Amino acid sequence: MEYKQIQELIKTINKSNISELSIEEKDFKITIKQEQTSAEPQYIMAAPSAMPIAAPAVPAAAPTTPANPAPAAASTNQITVKSPMIGTFYRSAGPDKAPFINVGDEIKDGQVVCIIEAMKLFNEIESEVSGRIVKVLVDDASPVEYDQALFIVEPA
Repeated sequence: MEYKQIQELIKTINKSNISELSIEEKDFKITIKQEQTSAEPQYIMAAPSAMPIAAPAVPAAAPTTPANPAPAAASTNQITVKSPMIGTFYRSAGPDKAPFINVGDEIKDGQVVCIIEAMKLFNEIESEVSGRIVKVLVDDASPVEYDQALFIVEPA
């Protein structure tokens, strides 16, 4: 199953009243659970059986309410760039490297704006809009939730 398909499943579960969904394909299994009393789902992924790991399943961190809730864009012409996954947010490729973007920088569609580490994989996050960075909403090396606001962009 591809990453985009998993994202769509999570979005669909969030918008529905489904409490649990399990999918199994060959050596891949994913279970998405959502409490009915809360709008926050729990994500549990089982590792493929062919991969040696210390435990039979690697649970993802359960989403919690972010300390700083996602602010709405200040005006209607600003776009909020959100996290496509749960993980650790990094503004640069390494501790001694310059940040990918800073406030005031012009960005283009497809430009790498940050890295999110999830389960020891470093995922480059690309912008889906062109414009100017108005605000960076997350501190470097901070945990982020799925769909959490990362940047505010004024479209070009």
